[in-house]
Amino acid sequence: MAERQIRLFGDPVLRTVCDPIRLGDPRAIALVADLLETVQLPGRAGLAANQIGVGMRAFSYNVDDEVGYIINPVIAQLSGEPELVDEGCLSVPGFYFPRLRYPSASVVGVDLAGDPVELGGTGLMAQALQHEVDHLDGHLYIEGLSSEVKREAMRLIWLAPWY
Repeated sequence: MAERQIRLFGDPVLRTVCDPIRLGDPRAIALVADLLETVQLPGRAGLAANQIGVGMRAFSYNVDDEVGYIINPVIAQLSGEPELVDEGCLSVPGFYFPRLRYPSASVVGVDLAGDPVELGGTGLMAQALQHEVDHLDGHLYIEGLSSEVKREAMRLIWLAPWY
């Protein structure tokens, strides 16, 4: 297990669709351990594998004192009227921008043993599930911003000292 460095906006791995994980792949055990350790740092609600440079379909979460992971997740359900929520991202550090997210979401996938996993929730959990699946599909949250907000977001990102 190791805390891994977060890849930042501009890194091509963040725009790459992650490959499904084959059950029994020994790399998956180490990946899950790293995801779990890295997501437990303060201020982290979720972490997708490509955010630590691994193009495999898995993410970890840390919401309301519940820490876990899911392999090969797909959105199972989105419900409610999309709402504007302030959203940030470890790969775009220091910024929060309003974007639409469904207030309730669930994903399905498997654990390391291949057993089915279903995660769902409202509020921050729903937001995290949508955000992390977007990452695994090669999308950053700023893509879902309104055009005006996105222009301002990009201007601020380009001026950021980490960019």
